[in-house]
Amino acid sequence: MSEHQKTAIISVYNKTGLLDLAKGLTENNVRMLASGGTAQFIRESGFPVDDISSITHAPEMLGGRVKTLHPAIHGGILARDLESDEEDLKTQHIEKVDFVICNLYPFKETVGKIGVTMEEAVEEIDIGGVTLIRAAAKNHIRVTILSDPEDYAVFLQELYENNTGEISKDLRNKLALKAFEHTAEYDTVISDFFRKQYSEDIAQLPLRYGCNPHQKPAQAFITDQDELPFKVLCGVPGYINLLDAVNSWPLVKELSASLNLPAAASFKHVSPAGVAVGLPLTEIEKQIYFVNDIENLSPLACAYARARGADRMSSFGDFIALSNRVDVCTAQIIAKEVSDGVIAPGYEPEALEILRKKKNGKYCILQIDPNYVPAQIETRQVFGISLQEKRNDAIINKSSFKEIVSQNRDLTDQAMIDLTVATLALKYTQSNSVCYAKNGMVIGLGAGQQSRIHCTRLAGDKADNWWLRQHPKVLDFKWAKGVKRPEKSNAIDLFVTNQIPEDGPEKDDYESKFEELPTPLTKEERKEWLSKLNNVSLSSDAFFPFPDNVYRAVRSGVKYIAAPTGSVMDKSVLAAADSFDVIYVENPIRLFHH
Repeated sequence: MSEHQKTAIISVYNKTGLLDLAKGLTENNVRMLASGGTAQFIRESGFPVDDISSITHAPEMLGGRVKTLHPAIHGGILARDLESDEEDLKTQHIEKVDFVICNLYPFKETVGKIGVTMEEAVEEIDIGGVTLIRAAAKNHIRVTILSDPEDYAVFLQELYENNTGEISKDLRNKLALKAFEHTAEYDTVISDFFRKQYSEDIAQLPLRYGCNPHQKPAQAFITDQDELPFKVLCGVPGYINLLDAVNSWPLVKELSASLNLPAAASFKHVSPAGVAVGLPLTEIEKQIYFVNDIENLSPLACAYARARGADRMSSFGDFIALSNRVDVCTAQIIAKEVSDGVIAPGYEPEALEILRKKKNGKYCILQIDPNYVPAQIETRQVFGISLQEKRNDAIINKSSFKEIVSQNRDLTDQAMIDLTVATLALKYTQSNSVCYAKNGMVIGLGAGQQSRIHCTRLAGDKADNWWLRQHPKVLDFKWAKGVKRPEKSNAIDLFVTNQIPEDGPEKDDYESKFEELPTPLTKEERKEWLSKLNNVSLSSDAFFPFPDNVYRAVRSGVKYIAAPTGSVMDKSVLAAADSFDVIYVENPIRLFHH
């Protein structure tokens, strides 16, 4: 192979550091070929440079749109040190290119201007520059690509030190990676602009703001298919609404598939306040879930009544997920509750009309594609750093609870249903988390606590409150006329948690809710009633580090526990379970969720 003078192709928009680079290339006997304004800038500064047209023998065309797109350029860049490539170059009278210095038109800055038109934007889409960068980066085994002026200094240092015009493999590799990242980011900005222009409300949904009103701009979008997997039938979803929707929908979808029952979830701040399947309601349950005025409750309606009724205080203003097509009686329940929105695979026409009337026509109604399956790899960005993982596609169903490690092995069918509900709820709950379940529904959920025992206590307290709401004294409450559902829920919560106000405006407000003021539960009455709570199932998203979790759980009627093992205290935890005759199932899958 004949020796040739090292050659650099230069085509830059950002000319920062360019003259120092040109000086270094000249002093190292590197021939410079440059396009248009770049060549003029270098030439006027006194450095020898040839126009690109001197090797392409073609002028710049179309107002500068075509400058470097030519076989004489890209053949020289892409040629390998192969005999066949050398023959092709010789036949076509093309010289190899060793260095490519290129950065791109400022598309991001252009589209960031107020009122920019599509015509203005497209003229800032670099074609030749991207092609130069990608070609050089592809052939980085031989060619050095400089796409960032910040790298000129280290490049020149090696050029001077080696005295051969060669650049080290390590630097070429590093610069090639940077080049591909540069073009990838460039394409991302362009596609984002086009998506907003040409696919709004299809593949892209503008949002008013992010988590908080000062976090603007905000949007939801998808890149791996033509349309978002949901349609907005009513209202305007917010950022947190969508976080709730896309976390709650897979939960109810998986739960329904696992148990072959309709499923519902009541979400608040990206964790479930309640989750349930559609088992029939008793008359007492209908009363405490405020649905005793609705006749012929469907299984889906029962599921949502349970999910909403699990923790009515936390479910206030919830986002609802329903596994099945929404029927009229389910819509009637939702219509009476304070809620931000709902996601479901479909709606009966009459049910949709009922829901459209909520919040003066602004209630958020989303219809999800039930066949949508997300990509296996999930990526999120936190503080500018991208984190990537395989999506948690662990399947939870009755067969997940085979590894019984306790002395008592009598795991009932109802317990398997309840453990499935509790465990799937944990899969979509902020960790650490512990969940109590009974009758096909969550009755207490401790979410997002750093200490597991605090999860267990919080969830246990909620389970106790759920049970105390069924006390005859509560069922016999005589409400004052006009008291609303949220006011009833708050008064009941104060009553069952033993926090009845004793003086001041709060006492007056509490007492105003009743036609007849109820007598508080005595310590003995509470203890006696709580002793009747039994056959509760509990699931934990990770192992119990100490037996105190078992001690607290059994105080709330827990008979069945599912949790991973792996603690140095496993033997003590299992011994505690055996001492209470608890059935303990080892769950082989940890379910942290963040």
